[in-house]
Amino acid sequence: MPPHLRKTSPGPTTRCDEAPPAALLQGIDEFNQQLYFECHETLEAIWITEPDPVRYLYQGILLVGVGLYHWRRRNRRGAMAKLSQGVDKLQWFRPACLTIDVDRLIREAEAYRAQLIASSPDQLPPFPPPNLPRVHLVGARPQPSGDPAVTQPRHPTE
Repeated sequence: MPPHLRKTSPGPTTRCDEAPPAALLQGIDEFNQQLYFECHETLEAIWITEPDPVRYLYQGILLVGVGLYHWRRRNRRGAMAKLSQGVDKLQWFRPACLTIDVDRLIREAEAYRAQLIASSPDQLPPFPPPNLPRVHLVGARPQPSGDPAVTQPRHPTE
């Protein structure tokens, strides 16, 4: 863990093994459809009201989406900053949380940030890039939490 993250830990959460809330699944769908503004609105609403440290998972996904939104709008500096901030928030939820493959999202976001760093300010890579970062779920798509049909999500180490 990078030293600058150790002092800003959001604290422990016991929620990572739970099924994701419906609003999070909606935000993930919006993210994966490149509807980054809508994703921001959806995830911000649950991030603000969530008392548990899992709120920083929501914020991390939101920030990666905002970074991709900035890239689409040709704002290299904003894209790099938000991708970095999003990855920093997501680090605490590795390898997976709420059935989200956090490791994979971090790898994909870092790969695109590296492309931006390697580009010159006037030669930004085109958007959307190939293999655009997506939020992937571990195992079968879960039912939202609160639904009696919820089954325990499979953890990536099983």
